[in-house]
Amino acid sequence: MSARDDRHQHIGGGSHSDGHSDGHSDGRGDGRNGIRGAAPATPGTPASSGAPEPPIEPVGRRIWAIALPTFGQLIAEPTFILIDTAIVGHIGDAALAGLSIGSTIILTAVGLCIFLAYSTTAQVAHLLGAGRRREGMQAGIDGLWLALGIGAALGLGLFAAAEPLCLALGARGDVLPQAVAYTRAIVPGAPGMLLVYAANGIFRGLQKMRITLVAAVSGAALNTVLEVLFVIVFRWGIAGSGAATLIAQWYMGLFLAVPAVLWARADGATLRPRLAGIASAGGDGMPLFVRTLAIRAAMVTTVACAARMGTDVLAGFQAVNSSWNFAMNMLDSVGIAGQTLVATALGAGEIARARALTRATGRAGLAAGAVIGLGFAGVGLFAGHVFSPSPAIQLLTAVGMVTMGLFFPLQGWMMALDGILIGARDYRYLAVTCTLTAALYIALVLAVADAAAPLLPGDAARTAALWTVFNVVLMGGRGVANGLRARGDRWMRA
Repeated sequence: MSARDDRHQHIGGGSHSDGHSDGHSDGRGDGRNGIRGAAPATPGTPASSGAPEPPIEPVGRRIWAIALPTFGQLIAEPTFILIDTAIVGHIGDAALAGLSIGSTIILTAVGLCIFLAYSTTAQVAHLLGAGRRREGMQAGIDGLWLALGIGAALGLGLFAAAEPLCLALGARGDVLPQAVAYTRAIVPGAPGMLLVYAANGIFRGLQKMRITLVAAVSGAALNTVLEVLFVIVFRWGIAGSGAATLIAQWYMGLFLAVPAVLWARADGATLRPRLAGIASAGGDGMPLFVRTLAIRAAMVTTVACAARMGTDVLAGFQAVNSSWNFAMNMLDSVGIAGQTLVATALGAGEIARARALTRATGRAGLAAGAVIGLGFAGVGLFAGHVFSPSPAIQLLTAVGMVTMGLFFPLQGWMMALDGILIGARDYRYLAVTCTLTAALYIALVLAVADAAAPLLPGDAARTAALWTVFNVVLMGGRGVANGLRARGDRWMRA
């Protein structure tokens, strides 16, 4: 999230309802890597009824085994843009400004489709946990078809609307043709990137995270090589940069989709598009889309409020925000790990195990937030020199990063519970609470920018106030809503 985000081992040894026995060494077992020793329970029935719940083997280790490669995958698209920025910067100022406009368009559009990864993960993990492997893989195939359809529509729409969108974001003069050229060069890769999201959901549900990390790393390497070739050697300009990223996106999408399709086929899933399955996947994802839209609306408002507070505050805000977006992927990866593990446990009807995993994931998020926040605040004291030669901007960057660092434990805990509730498919609750929290935050932060900020003694105080309101109201509000939900039982039967 930027305004944020993005939400297994074998049980027993019997045969599955789809006729496939578990224990495949290639990952095509029943998908429950990390939960052993209990027979599958009826979904919704507490596993603790009857025999006592078996001990959960290294929960913390399992969470981090999923979270670390997930983090590598999460930063794929930001890494592409970072590589683009470093190389396009050598073309000229107009090209770099055009890249800023074009990358904002594609990142916003693709980011709104993150529900493809979250909903597919939860659905696949639930069905695998219930021993319904063929149905789980079928849900994954439906998610791939949905991603391909949305990606094609998105690519065509953005290509056709590239110029008016760039104009709406402020591209003028020499910047406009550069922004349009980049946007039109990169948006045909949207289907490939959305295939990555849906395929990641399948592999997260299977708890096979290394393949997603390999795809991200190799995709970034391919993008870098092609950027140098197209922009510097062939001199194709900013369009060459977009074309390089386009190829890398399709490479990653096929790299992940092909093995997912082969495994699904081996488990008896049909590969043809099923309208009912695609519609079901879209229906599951709609509340998550609303949730993401509300969060992004809150972030856009925060940017607007920073702009109202002055150019220096906005410049410092951009430095802090870009750094925070990268760090938040670390916290999001913990939430995704919890999402996968808890979804599998709930699919198996293991309520007690799901609760224990929820507590462990919350603690992991809190601990990760504390460690990352300390590092974020420490780096923030010196990071301003990287972003600007201006002492004023350097000071505001330090103030913003230290303020944010203090709230990272809260953010880590909130993101962990966010992942848990997504794994439980409690989508409507998340959509409603995120929308209400975002609406409250937007009203309050606008009041701070318009009424309170002029009364504060300087830009440093305004920067600290802006980030404090952001964390206390938006992040804290979501944390309270998630925490209250997690204390009860309804989310486990969503």
